[in-house]
Amino acid sequence: MAIWKCNINPRGRILRGLLGLTTLAGGIYLLLETSSAFWSTGLCTLGAFAIFEGVKGWCALRAMGVKLPF
Repeated sequence: MAIWKCNINPRGRILRGLLGLTTLAGGIYLLLETSSAFWSTGLCTLGAFAIFEGVKGWCALRAMGVKLPF
């Protein structure tokens, strides 16, 4: 079994990339405009991970056996 084996289709990669960019932008906005370091750190981490999934073509939930529509 290969590590980081591609397990999502191109549509899923694009959706994860867009979700990651949106979430990362929201986290950066919170960091700059509010004093909520807790929420901004969480959003930035989730956004970066979603971008990683989109670039790599690997989904953590699918790797654990969860069935997703894309």
